[in-house]
Amino acid sequence: MLTLASPVHAADDPAAKEAPQGAAVTVLKASKFCFPNLVEAFGILIPREETMVRSDRPGLKVAEIMAEAGDTVTAGQNLARLTPPEGGSVMVQAPVAGLVLNSTATIGAVASPRGEALFTLIARSEFDLVGMVPTQDLPKLAVNQTARIRVVGAGEVEGKVRRVASTVEPNSQLGQVFVGVTTNRKLFVNGSGRAIIKTGQSCGVSVPLTAVLYGSAGTVVQVVRRAKIETKRVEVGLMSGGQVEIREGLAEGDIVVARAGALLREGDSVRPVTEAAAQPQ
Repeated sequence: MLTLASPVHAADDPAAKEAPQGAAVTVLKASKFCFPNLVEAFGILIPREETMVRSDRPGLKVAEIMAEAGDTVTAGQNLARLTPPEGGSVMVQAPVAGLVLNSTATIGAVASPRGEALFTLIARSEFDLVGMVPTQDLPKLAVNQTARIRVVGAGEVEGKVRRVASTVEPNSQLGQVFVGVTTNRKLFVNGSGRAIIKTGQSCGVSVPLTAVLYGSAGTVVQVVRRAKIETKRVEVGLMSGGQVEIREGLAEGDIVVARAGALLREGDSVRPVTEAAAQPQ
């Protein structure tokens, strides 16, 4: 006599009971990430050091001009030829290498050691960005901190903090920072720029920006525990590269919904899928 086996219903299947139910959601682990602490400064470019070039004796006339404003010159390079009353020639040379900022030399004009400079050089072609920063950011700044500077017309160049002001302007409550610019590109006096100064870094738990919800209830991240949604209030900090620092509310290794959304609510059953598994093959 044959005995027929009773059909097994899903509700009676232990494996089915343990299988996650609900919508599939892409998840990832909250992980450690180091965020740079940055201070932003807007300002203008000024010469770091100007060198005035004059005749070393009176009564000489300009006979020939060998350099113009905008020229880059080397130390010892001839800038102009002068003639004394007794005849012959006297050469005016650049005392340092640099960029000719301006020139007043004109053929036939009389040069003087006490008069207006024949040439003004930007020594070594070195510029500073003089930027303004809020008072609360001044204590974060220190000499030799590195900076990325975007200069209008010259692109992005490197720099370092050279000096930080000890006072602030009373009306604006902004203080000055001098950032030395390092580049072979041609720069212009009074050109504008923006410096992003790295003052340190903060390492802690982070999640992608897409995992964070901002709403009237505060800032939250949706966590998956035992295949159910838990909504966690968090305190966010720095942001960089699509990641956001979570200062409070999450622990490293927590499973969070990669793209949090209003359709998922507290207690919803979900089927978590890791980001790698969710990618099409």
